[in-house]
Amino acid sequence: MSDPTPPDHHPGPSVSEGHAVSEDDAVSEGHAVSDGPAVSEGPAVSEDHAVSEGSAATGAGASGVPEGGSSHVREEGRAAAAAGSAALRAAARDLVDVGILIHGAAAHATAALTDRAVLAALPRSLATGCLTQRALLRTVTHAEGLGYAITGSRLAALAAKAGAMAGAESLAVRVLATSLRLRITAVTLDHPELAADPMLGRLIQAAAEDRDLEALRSLRALLKDRGAVRTLSALAPVFGEVLALRALLDENPLNDATAWLIATGRGFATADPITGMSNRAVAVLDTGEGAARRVEPGVPLNDQGSLLAFLGNISALGTKGTVLIQSLEGPDGVVRHVVQAPGMRAGTPDNDSPQDLLGAFSSAVLDSSPYSRALARAVEDYDMPEGAEMALIGHSAGGAAIMNLAQDPGFCARHTVTHAVAVGAPIDFKKPADPRTWVASVTNQHDIIPTLDGQGAGGCFDLHPDWYVVDYFDATHLFPLCHSIEHYMANLADDLPEARATIDERLAPYRGRVVRSQAYLLFDRVPYPEGFPFLTVPTRGEGTAELPVRCQEGSAFTAYFAADAVAAAELLQGSGLGPAAGFGGRALVALHVAWNRRTSVGAYRELHLGVVLPDPWRRGWADLLRAADRRRSGWFTVASAVDRADVASMVARLWGGVPYELPMRVGLTGGAVNVSVGDLLSVRGRLGPWVPLGDRDLVGYARDGGTVLRSCVRTRGRGRAHPAPGVRLGVALRSHPLADAFRRLGLDGARPLLCLTSHARRTLTDVAVPVLIT
Repeated sequence: MSDPTPPDHHPGPSVSEGHAVSEDDAVSEGHAVSDGPAVSEGPAVSEDHAVSEGSAATGAGASGVPEGGSSHVREEGRAAAAAGSAALRAAARDLVDVGILIHGAAAHATAALTDRAVLAALPRSLATGCLTQRALLRTVTHAEGLGYAITGSRLAALAAKAGAMAGAESLAVRVLATSLRLRITAVTLDHPELAADPMLGRLIQAAAEDRDLEALRSLRALLKDRGAVRTLSALAPVFGEVLALRALLDENPLNDATAWLIATGRGFATADPITGMSNRAVAVLDTGEGAARRVEPGVPLNDQGSLLAFLGNISALGTKGTVLIQSLEGPDGVVRHVVQAPGMRAGTPDNDSPQDLLGAFSSAVLDSSPYSRALARAVEDYDMPEGAEMALIGHSAGGAAIMNLAQDPGFCARHTVTHAVAVGAPIDFKKPADPRTWVASVTNQHDIIPTLDGQGAGGCFDLHPDWYVVDYFDATHLFPLCHSIEHYMANLADDLPEARATIDERLAPYRGRVVRSQAYLLFDRVPYPEGFPFLTVPTRGEGTAELPVRCQEGSAFTAYFAADAVAAAELLQGSGLGPAAGFGGRALVALHVAWNRRTSVGAYRELHLGVVLPDPWRRGWADLLRAADRRRSGWFTVASAVDRADVASMVARLWGGVPYELPMRVGLTGGAVNVSVGDLLSVRGRLGPWVPLGDRDLVGYARDGGTVLRSCVRTRGRGRAHPAPGVRLGVALRSHPLADAFRRLGLDGARPLLCLTSHARRTLTDVAVPVLIT
């Protein structure tokens, strides 16, 4: 590996403030006994200082001494493990300084070797100059010197990368690799389960010795034996160190800078430590000025201020793209404000919410992101007095976003950010713009997310001496369970009472009655008006309904079956429509089920069974492919059902005929369909492979006395066509007109020829209109 030129910024001393343990394992009041963090038996935090904490719930605790031993033996074991861990971290920190000095010496030697003035003067004293140049060259390329340590200029950097690809190493790299191995060993003392696990030990050892093939085999064995979740959870405490060590020693020159940053603690990991892909190149894809819209929280909120109350609000809001701002009247009668930001929103990696996966990544990597900018928009809309005091509380991506807000000089010029509390968030390389802002960070050592900035349980650097850092572990090692806000709340409530009390004491000005609450839905950029432009249409009131019916969010399933042609012809008799579309002596019928989750008349489910018709005026199949406004073909509605009595009459006007009111269930997830209509019929099974297809408009015909009605449903959304579905329709034996219609067409036990699905769509439906057929 080559030696990347380190950035100018250096965080300072190596030891996180407050990671201090005396000889009898007692916590000192802000004076560090050693240079490295120490592990105490249980939660123990001093004011303004951070302590690495092992929860009492862990049983063996940090030392790994068996539960069956005497209390005195266990205490001695924990004290010995803590002292050993601190000594290893101190040594690792010293080696980092040595490695940086060696790298600096290599830079000076390379500069002297390539100095133009020196090279120009060579002819004047050729013998002496050549000997000097030879000595410099050996210094930066020979194993007996600084190893292959060419660094500095662009040409030198190129030579260094070429050497890295050839497997050459510098002395600085070997020193930093030793530092990382010491950090891994220190974590092993804190987490004896790492040493006790032979499979995990083989993986760590292979990575530490740059044996990629053996590391890959060990990883595959772990994944096969325990699955991805347990493997990732077990590796979490040493995840960053193992990746950095591998990046230091491998032949990929693209990840060298990141490995150097993680090993020296000089900055956020700028690239993926495995491939070397730039993190910022990915993060900048998350664009947008940020926007916020007022919404109702929709969940009960706490009416008193405290750490657990604020975290409880974040838990109640969930990861739905919303944040909360509250105003509280403190003990001194002053009204202050608290911004509460949840973590990543579930769903696609990049959607219109700044809380998506890409937004979470950019919040961690960048100093400003759409999430933090959307938070600023929410605060602006909240209209708090200029200079008003506020506290920022965030979990996961929300923790990174509130720290981005706290380090924005413009925001801090308008508002007084007194406190920033981040839980389970990667914020080690963020710094508030106002030095008076009190920062607390709470992280679980088995939680992967806080280590995404490259600093984890093996850290030996005191990046923020003035922060309050609670870095602990408990008996729950499974990720992502240990990352959930509920798990952090349980730890703070039950296992970390001193840490909770310290943070609450600092938040004392905010411990009062809530006088105002406002939730906001956040966006990457200002959203279009809801439903625009498709659902932006003139409306009219008819009775209690507003028409046309506009569905903002829904899903649908349509299945086409081969049915009894005689029965289909009988159902069409007298309508003037027909014959039915079909082939091979069978008629084609359609079953359409829709779950309209958010509409102008409320949520409802509907089912329609129809006989498919070609163009009633011009026989042919081509018309089936046209858009609804030009399509004459459709289906003749045989039977319909809805699950709400108050919309039954409206649906009758939309589709014609009188629908049956029946309870319905519509499930369309995981590549399967699960539909049930009362206890009359069911449609279940795997949908099978699919191809993309735009959601199709619907055209239906129905008979109302002597009149034929045409209905039209215009749709917008992405659809899928499933040409080989493994779905089966079942009809109950009990007598009901809906069940009778299915049985009459011979559909009991039938499998569809084709299924169409749409998981997210919008629809616009107006009343059916009479048409003249003959």
